[in-house]
Amino acid sequence: MPRVKTGVVRRRRHKKVLSLTKGFRGTNNRLYKRAKEALLHAGQYAFIGRKLRKRDQRKLWIIRINAALQEVDQSLKYSWFISVMKKANVQINRKMLSELAIRDFSSFTEVVKTVRGK
Repeated sequence: MPRVKTGVVRRRRHKKVLSLTKGFRGTNNRLYKRAKEALLHAGQYAFIGRKLRKRDQRKLWIIRINAALQEVDQSLKYSWFISVMKKANVQINRKMLSELAIRDFSSFTEVVKTVRGK
């Protein structure tokens, strides 16, 4: 079998990696070997980041709900509110509660009064 040179194939592969690492600092966007390593690490960070974003969003919702509860009544706490909501069988998730607290505070106070009444 004749020997095949990889000129075109290798150049395409290198160009693809170097184009994906455009904007990286130092030699990470110029040298192929460093660029490929940087691209692999960037992919790992992106994967981890997608998980962390969900965690951060949940933290933000909880902080918003707690702040809104403080505005309704100083004695209200988030943990108490969530446990009472579960006992009252009110099935509104944290995301929707935080959106209510921001956009429609009167509806949020109604939910709090409903939960508190039971």
